[in-house]
Formats: sequence, structure tokens, C-alpha cells
Amino acid sequence: MFPYDAKIATAAAAVPHSIDDVVGILTDIGALCSDTDGLKWFNWLYLEVTLAVKQAVSAASGFADPNWIATLDVEFAGYYFRALSAALGGSGAPGCWQAVFNMRNQPAETRLQFALAGMNAHINHDLPQAVVAACQASGIAPAHGTAQYNDYTAIDPTLDALIGTARQELNVRLAGDSIADVTRLEDLAAAWGISAAREAAWKNAEVLWHIRDVPPVLTAFLDSVDATTAVTGRALLVPV
Repeated sequence: MFPYDAKIATAAAAVPHSIDDVVGILTDIGALCSDTDGLKWFNWLYLEVTLAVKQAVSAASGFADPNWIATLDVEFAGYYFRALSAALGGSGAPGCWQAVFNMRNQPAETRLQFALAGMNAHINHDLPQAVVAACQASGIAPAHGTAQYNDYTAIDPTLDALIGTARQELNVRLAGDSIADVTRLEDLAAAWGISAAREAAWKNAEVLWHIRDVPPVLTAFLDSVDATTAVTGRALLVPV
């Protein structure tokens, strides 16, 4: 789709082992993307989110288990990198991600739409699986009221603020053209909230935890989450 996609695929194939690795890979991908590539604007927002998490973990910020938050950040990023690598390699990404990648070069779309559609795929589809992976690595179960859940939700105000900034800075079309003062984009942006999405992701992680050893049920559940997330993603990417 873009002449530099092979280079993006190479960058996305790297396996992160720390938050610094995640920052490095996101930076590499962003540097390769042109302004008219919708991927750039999701990647930009995701890099801002990751830098905020890195700062919070480095400062300890009152986290009860900062190591778990760091592990979650790395596990979470891996799902995006693998989806991107799969899509560019021709093996196919999950449907919710493919819905975003297929529209990367549509000039009628806005940068904000891609940022939100990417966050929708990453949070609703990937985050529950990343929570389970981080819990397995730490030998704990995901549950409301735990120290890990409290740390997880403590990040929400920071993420809400970043989404608010994105809504201001990315409210232009891919080529940088302005859009009308009143469009359905405002309704789309208002309808998608990161805190609510992250809470739903945690609840789905609890479900995944209990069905993780029942492959047919696990596969059916993940397929359902993917399909539902893809529908939301396509709605977010309808030209305004």
C-alpha cells in the first residue's frame, strides 16, 4: 500500500522486552510513515501513551506493582506489532486490525479517526489478552479489587487527557486539510471513551482467564470480540 511498508514490517518484527524497546519500535514505525498514512496517527497516539506509562512507572507514581504495569505494557505492544507484521506480510491480521490497515490511504478520513480506530482495536481486542499474559507471567489471576487492577485503573486519567489532546490536534484530514466545523466526527469522538473501553477489556480478561484452558471456547470468545471490535472500527472510519 505504501512504498515503505517492507521497512515497517521489519520494524514491527522486533520483539520488545522492555518499555524502552516499545518506545524504540514505535518511534521507528512513526518515522517511516508519511503524514498521509493513517497508521502514523494511531502510532503517534500510542507512542504518547507509552511515554506516559513509562514516566509513571519510572516515577513509581504510587503503583503497588510497577513491575506488573511494565510487563503489561510490553505484552500489550506485542499484539499491535504482531498484527501489523502479519498484515504487511500477507498472512492477515485480526479482523479488527485489518479494518484499520485497509483504510490507511483514504484521504477522506481524518487523523483522529485512525487514532481512535487503532485504539479501539488495540484496547478492545488486544488488551484483555495482554492482561492475561501479564498475569500469567506474574503468577496471579486478574480480578477487580486487586493491586494490579488498581494500578491499571490509576492510569486512566492520564490516558483520558491524552485522548483529549489528540481530539484537538488530529482534527484534520490525512493530507492536513481542515474539516467543517460541524461534522459527525464530534459524535464519533464523544461516543468512544478510553476509560470505559479499558474497563470492558479488564472484564473480558477475567473471562479469558477462566476459559484459557478450554481452547474451543477460548477461540469462539476471541472471534466474537474480534468481530464486535471490527464493527466499531469500521464505524469509526466512515468518512465524515
